[in-house]
Amino acid sequence: MKINEDHLLEGGGTTFKESSNHGGAFSTGLPDTVVFHFTAGRDAKSSVQWLCNPEAKASAHLVIGSDKSVTQLVPFDTIAWHAGPSRHGDREGLNKYSIGIELDNAGKLTKHGNQYRSWFEKVYDEKEVVEAVHRNKTIPEYWHAYSEEQITIAIDICFLLMERYGITTILGHEEISPGRKWDPGPAFPLDKIREIILLRDRAEDEGAEAGYVGSIGKVTASKLNIRSTPSLYSTTVAPPLMQNSLVEILRESDGWYEVLNKTQGWVKKEYVKT
Repeated sequence: MKINEDHLLEGGGTTFKESSNHGGAFSTGLPDTVVFHFTAGRDAKSSVQWLCNPEAKASAHLVIGSDKSVTQLVPFDTIAWHAGPSRHGDREGLNKYSIGIELDNAGKLTKHGNQYRSWFEKVYDEKEVVEAVHRNKTIPEYWHAYSEEQITIAIDICFLLMERYGITTILGHEEISPGRKWDPGPAFPLDKIREIILLRDRAEDEGAEAGYVGSIGKVTASKLNIRSTPSLYSTTVAPPLMQNSLVEILRESDGWYEVLNKTQGWVKKEYVKT
């Protein structure tokens, strides 16, 4: 993917469907922030349709589908209506500072017996559910899981936006409108994504070598065994890591990385991109 001269994404199967719900151009030096949301909708298509409907009085720059689709609704040099009443630091009204990215996701779910239902009564399998405590709450609840592909696409787009617009801040709607909004919720690894972006940016600024302690890597093999020691003869400690899984690199030894995903172990360095 790349961002063209019209401030639109190109490549990677992205499409542009213009929404009339937007403001004017950003001021000089802006945008410098990305705000993540969940759609709380049935699917990406219906969410795109709604955000293009004048009655919605809302929009976003992008909608990233659980099916890996990416739809742009507003050019990146134009203010979209995604944040509503919002504050961060000494800023109010984050629309005029930020790019809004909607992630196709049902949001909070309710458990009924062995079923997990969204507000629009769609039922989700247990494998699609995360039980977690929201950053603005104190008790665990059920949330619709994001796909690994969605998360990877979101990270890739953040890097593009950083390169083109000098993005310095990544936020969730829940952080700029606490108590009013709950997206993207605890199923989305917002803190980890911030860490990935900032670590990569810092590494490039400081000329750090790939594999420095604390960096983030992405699995390139279709499946990658994670072992107890840096040896092909050692036992595996967990099921294989799948392609595009994100890992934190703890240290390097003789062509191996010790990594942390959900489990800590050793993987072959050649199958991890940093």
